[in-house]
Amino acid sequence: MERVRLPRCPRWLCLHLLLLLLPGAPGHRGLLESPREREDEPGSSWAWPGVRRLKEQLGAAGALSRRYWTLFSCQVWPDHCEDNDEATSSPLDWNLPRWGKWSLERLTTWFRSFQECCEGRDCRISNNFSGLESDLTARLHGQHLARDLVLRAVRSYLEMPQPDKALVLSFHGWSGTGKNFVARILAENLYRDGLRSDCVKMFIATFHFPHSKYVDLYKEQLQSQIQRTQWSCHQSLFIFDEAEKLHPELLEVLGQYLEPRVSKGPQAEPPKAIFLFLSNLGGSVINEGVLNLLLSGQSREEITMEHLEPYLQADITESTDSGFGHSCLVKKNLVDFFVPFLPLEYRHVRLCVRDAFVSRELQYTEAALDEIAKMMIYVPKEVQLFSSQGCKLISQRINYFLP
Repeated sequence: MERVRLPRCPRWLCLHLLLLLLPGAPGHRGLLESPREREDEPGSSWAWPGVRRLKEQLGAAGALSRRYWTLFSCQVWPDHCEDNDEATSSPLDWNLPRWGKWSLERLTTWFRSFQECCEGRDCRISNNFSGLESDLTARLHGQHLARDLVLRAVRSYLEMPQPDKALVLSFHGWSGTGKNFVARILAENLYRDGLRSDCVKMFIATFHFPHSKYVDLYKEQLQSQIQRTQWSCHQSLFIFDEAEKLHPELLEVLGQYLEPRVSKGPQAEPPKAIFLFLSNLGGSVINEGVLNLLLSGQSREEITMEHLEPYLQADITESTDSGFGHSCLVKKNLVDFFVPFLPLEYRHVRLCVRDAFVSRELQYTEAALDEIAKMMIYVPKEVQLFSSQGCKLISQRINYFLP
């Protein structure tokens, strides 16, 4: 026998019926009563227990929906709220289930922020500089140079009324020192959807441009992507990971978007763009410079850009393993800042381990932090000062300690 399929309950109806099952849900009678058919009349369909129960639930759902909307609208538009006890009462005073109160408050907060955001500017852009500073300070370990330089450069650029060129930052250092992490922090604090934002585009050289024989196609695709993004976004962010592996012709194509623009008059407001290039180039010379400074008795926090920048730029331009240093980006001085990421020490790796536990909502002990941090390989062999992989592979190490 073929089974009869019953119609599914609409989502809004199921939600309201669920609300009625929770303690404190208000009841309401008579909403669906017909003047010709009262539940107390013999033979009335409303007298059936199942139908009567459904009528009460639907009536209560209607009352709950009206009350919920009244409270929500009064919080969002208080000037248009009716002056009566029902409209002006606080949602916390109403007999609403606790999770209902919480959802009402969260919905109101989100709607207000969305409403404020959309008044005169692009809602996709947040530019939360206080959040950016907080994240770079609390979540990025052992990188005081990158923290200060990135924060100052990005903030001053985005607060500039009419910049004459894109902001170009080139991140350099060993793998696992935080280059991708900083790029993600920037996206999270400058755009509401972070890396998923329409205004953020990330390219990985070996993934998006793997074959040199297709470089002409890659050039067209790259130009099209940049132009579409800048056309649709007043402020855009482009991230190029493994930049040292980009084909020289792709680097030349990028040059036209990084050069100073010709002003089109005081009324024109050119789109702002930030280009980030992430590379392992210069990692060895950075590590060598930091090691020499530490062995000479200088503290890590005393290291300045003047100690590292000249050697870093020289190493990049003299490199024969990559065309990045010989491209127009470097030769025409289109890179605003070469940002060194210092090698991480044991204490920094330990902080990364703690953050990994917290991000996964796992309990940890000080002994566990020490044990996982000690599992990493430290170089050079004589002093074992720097983690050879930075903070990479920490999540895999934590898995060994899970039950």
